[in-house]
Amino acid sequence: MVKNILLRMQPKHIVYAPNYWQWFNHHSSHDSLPEEIAHLKSQLDVIKYLGLEVFSRNIYSDPKVSWFGGLAREIWNNVECLCEETIEGRDLVYVKKYQTKKGKLQEKLRYVFSESTLVQEEFLLNDYANQLEALYEFIADRCWEFDAEKFESEKIKVGEDGVIVAGEVYSPLKLLHFLAGPIEATYLMMDFPKEIRKILFVHEKAQLDLVKKMVKGGVLAVMAMDNLDTAFHPPTYVEKYSASFYEKASRICHEHGALFFIHACGSQRDNLKLISSLGVDGLEGVGYPPLGDFGLDEAMELTRDDFIITGGISAMETRKLKNRKQIFEYVEGLFKRMKPYANRFLFSAGCNTAIDTSWAIIKWFRDAWLKYG
Repeated sequence: MVKNILLRMQPKHIVYAPNYWQWFNHHSSHDSLPEEIAHLKSQLDVIKYLGLEVFSRNIYSDPKVSWFGGLAREIWNNVECLCEETIEGRDLVYVKKYQTKKGKLQEKLRYVFSESTLVQEEFLLNDYANQLEALYEFIADRCWEFDAEKFESEKIKVGEDGVIVAGEVYSPLKLLHFLAGPIEATYLMMDFPKEIRKILFVHEKAQLDLVKKMVKGGVLAVMAMDNLDTAFHPPTYVEKYSASFYEKASRICHEHGALFFIHACGSQRDNLKLISSLGVDGLEGVGYPPLGDFGLDEAMELTRDDFIITGGISAMETRKLKNRKQIFEYVEGLFKRMKPYANRFLFSAGCNTAIDTSWAIIKWFRDAWLKYG
């Protein structure tokens, strides 16, 4: 049924492809999985156990290492890279050091065991006025290799239950967020426009090269992991820094029979028509207010008639809807609004399923889907 959606064909039922990545890993590592599923080894096992479908960009990812990825490997030819891993309590701490011809760069990340999440404690750029030459060397020397063998192995595990999404790439604007954070990224773009343009150009080129490698390797869906939100991706910035990447990546995917998506968090209204116009095939993880700023059915009306939306469940729903009756009423109402768009809608979690979601709530959403979907 997921492949039907990718072809915009009418499915036999509304497709439910959840995201239990952080939820499962948290309860597995804390020995708190419900007894019913304590024998399961992965979120894929949970999805199959519940009889649901797979449209996932993290079915293969290690949450202790990165927020996304696992099918592509960073490679530098001339930059020396060193990652120091230490344990503090039950947290994992990573200090990544890079030696370029123009200077040193360093960042620090922490996997917070109690929350099962990775946080950035030190950005790569902290004195950017004196680091831009080193940064250019770092970005210009970097490329990505696609792990086709791992992709094929993961495809076999999923089988006929859905589609693996290669959530491996990110736009030039998102690169700046990773390097310095959204606030400092804004100062960078304003204070050093020529230097930043040069850096973003080589990043875009390398990322488009990775897109080509993935779709030539049989990937059916590529996703930019941008956390697209107008608070951090305002339309003027998207047009100036990211539109070229989105448009070219979409074109490359289409030339090889694949689709291109963007991971979306938060408010989308002001960007929606622009994103749709660039040939992007869809957004992943769209949520209702207050996390988002429109309904999913409204998003369908504001985009092309082949634009795919995934979402409908966020932490707001799993925390606000506290019993079976409330969940069934919510799902029934949502599906009534979305059934006219069933050929381009995937019922799913937003960014993730919150770690405090009960197993009963997860099953009630599944049961409501069975009844109304």
